[in-house]
Amino acid sequence: MPSLQTATTVRPSVCPLDCPDTCSLAITTEQNRVIAVKGSDSNPYTAGVICNKVARSYPAWLHGENRLTEPLRRTGPRGSGQFTPISWAEAIDLVYAGLSKAIDAHGPQSVLPLNYAGPHGQLAGGSMDLRFFHKLGASLLSRGPLCGIVRGTAYTSLFGNAPGMPPEQAELADTIIVWGNNVTVSNLHFARIISKARAKGARLVVIDPKRTKIAEMADLYLQPKPGADVVLAMAVAAALEQRQRHDAAFIAQWVHGYEAYMAQARQYGLEQVRELCGIDADQFAALVTAYADAGTLATSAGNGIERGHSGGSGLRAIMALNALLGQHGRAGAGVIAKPGLAFPSTPARLHATHLIPEGTRTINIVDVGRHLLNDDLDPPIRAVFIYNHNPVCTHPDQNRMRRALSREEIFTVGCDVTMNDSLAYADVILPAASFAESDDIYAAYGQSWLQRAEPAIPPVGQCLPNTEIFRRLAARFGFDDPLFKADDKALMNDAFDATDPRLQGHTPSELPLDKAVPMLVDGQQPLIMCATVKPATSSGRIELFAQSLQDAWGYGVPRHDPVPHKLPLNIISPSSSRRTNATFGELPDSQQPERVEINPVDAAARGVSDGQTVKVWNDRGATTLVARLTDAVPAGVLYSPKGTWLAVSETGQTVNALIDADLKTDIAAGACYNDTWVELSAI
Repeated sequence: MPSLQTATTVRPSVCPLDCPDTCSLAITTEQNRVIAVKGSDSNPYTAGVICNKVARSYPAWLHGENRLTEPLRRTGPRGSGQFTPISWAEAIDLVYAGLSKAIDAHGPQSVLPLNYAGPHGQLAGGSMDLRFFHKLGASLLSRGPLCGIVRGTAYTSLFGNAPGMPPEQAELADTIIVWGNNVTVSNLHFARIISKARAKGARLVVIDPKRTKIAEMADLYLQPKPGADVVLAMAVAAALEQRQRHDAAFIAQWVHGYEAYMAQARQYGLEQVRELCGIDADQFAALVTAYADAGTLATSAGNGIERGHSGGSGLRAIMALNALLGQHGRAGAGVIAKPGLAFPSTPARLHATHLIPEGTRTINIVDVGRHLLNDDLDPPIRAVFIYNHNPVCTHPDQNRMRRALSREEIFTVGCDVTMNDSLAYADVILPAASFAESDDIYAAYGQSWLQRAEPAIPPVGQCLPNTEIFRRLAARFGFDDPLFKADDKALMNDAFDATDPRLQGHTPSELPLDKAVPMLVDGQQPLIMCATVKPATSSGRIELFAQSLQDAWGYGVPRHDPVPHKLPLNIISPSSSRRTNATFGELPDSQQPERVEINPVDAAARGVSDGQTVKVWNDRGATTLVARLTDAVPAGVLYSPKGTWLAVSETGQTVNALIDADLKTDIAAGACYNDTWVELSAI
């Protein structure tokens, strides 16, 4: 651990936030405080560039008035924010007593860990904590349905657990499709790759309901209605067949389920594209031509697509177009998705999954609010441990979640770096160390470079790394297996297979701090689907018909299922340029009224002017936002960034209060954030 610093020091680190890029950082410290955060060149993909929100927010987030520095016990009503400091020993005893009470009355499955994606390090994100809950016999939590599992399932239904194309290879493409990916906000470093490719003559096609910054740079931009992506992609597949542009030789060698897939795709044509997507004939023809004329086609489909009921189908249909055109098998041709599968991860060893009692139930994270409120499980949930997560600000049906967390009979523990709207409901709060105060090792879900970091400063106040917090809890529960005494270096070594050639001889816990390790096939060759990497499906081919999805969800091939609605405006809530999910939501940059973008046609019909505070509502709740009139969103669509905290709205509710938590996606039962229908009125 660093000693007291009297001079300015620059230390290497890694950004842990829920973002595909996982940037390498250079942290400037002085007197054990972080005073500046910049990008570093340790990771060639991120190459010294970081987003503005990270650069401007980390010092205040780490050292601001909202930082948790000592354990706390609730002294007022749930949600009141009234707490008093206690010692670590007392805090651990209170957690032990609260969890034990639930277990004694209802069994271990009455305990639920409620965690998501605050830090993405292998240790802080899920290591000793999962060992603890597995040994305890707590209910398991399926976290992916909140975000990620639908896109991941769509991809693996086609390719299996084989890594997709690394984003760097898109520099070699002559056509780049960016579909539902707000690159400059959510995937910053891919923008640089696009610029390099365009400098060499590549064509950029962007498809997005919002005319984003990257859309304004496109050679061709289409603005479909939210949720209609599957219609557009399937219609493109059918039109390419009519133009005889399907690659018959590639399909014969590498594709499974072609006929079943195309039988469905042929049901979508120009009429459906006009009606359901809002795309005219000329735009559709231009899109089909862009696909048909591509020599080397790189496709990037964003997570936003999965946030609607037909999202899984949409993503599968978009990703399938490369296979129909034979756009795999060479560098630069492929689907940029799941490069994180390139890491030789060993999650069963890290998480000690062998400790899970047989028959332990798994709970969908999106349903937690309902289960907590209604006691509709046997046994009921009677203890919740919230960490790496702010469910009040990120889950659908915010008001139901708040009512659920208000129940006195459910013992609630909160653990985080800063105080947030969810921890206000906790009985006990444990102060967690941040990435800047902890050892960790970082894979990524949007690129394929492995990185390690050490603490840049000592822990602030009495905060502890997640790993140490759960070691102490394990000891209090009498778990004396060596698994619960493993230090952080041992946990890093449990996270990856050190014998795998992709680690190039490195022991995980000894990876260089100033250099990222690329994940290459056999440690030498680039990742190229249908060349150095083969589809990891049961057929060994790209499966356009997925039997597993047919059996589980009835979607062997993609299709569009519209969601009925009564209100006229469809509000979508994508990533913010000021926050990563809800992280940084307490800082001044976010503690101001959030905007809602509205088409001038919709604004005029409601007597709304630019800059006016408006109320957005449905039968679940209401929030206040500031209207920004723009034709960057089509008529009938509202756009407001996600992750705001309760205080920024005059109603004490955010956009998440309007979202239906019971509506699920077509595959994998994901949350449907973007299938939210509302009305808007001037205040």
